[in-house]
Amino acid sequence: MGDNTSAAEYWKANIRLVIGCLVVWLFVSYGCGILFADALNGIRLGGYKLGFWFAQQGSIYTFVGLIFFYAIRMNKLDRKFNVDEK
Repeated sequence: MGDNTSAAEYWKANIRLVIGCLVVWLFVSYGCGILFADALNGIRLGGYKLGFWFAQQGSIYTFVGLIFFYAIRMNKLDRKFNVDEK
């Protein structure tokens, strides 16, 4: 990555990916666990109310999934802009 335009495009794509992951995490942890918990509690998952499940477990599972998603997407982005470790 030699020129400034390529570096700026790489940084923009990286920030877009981070913001997208944060929006998903915010929606799941705050939205599903707090704001929409009453509406989700009408649905049961494994015997537990879905709003409770998101507040206790779902946001953690989503966060771990987002870590893997971010790592995979960043590897693709690194290869696209020729800044991968290999």
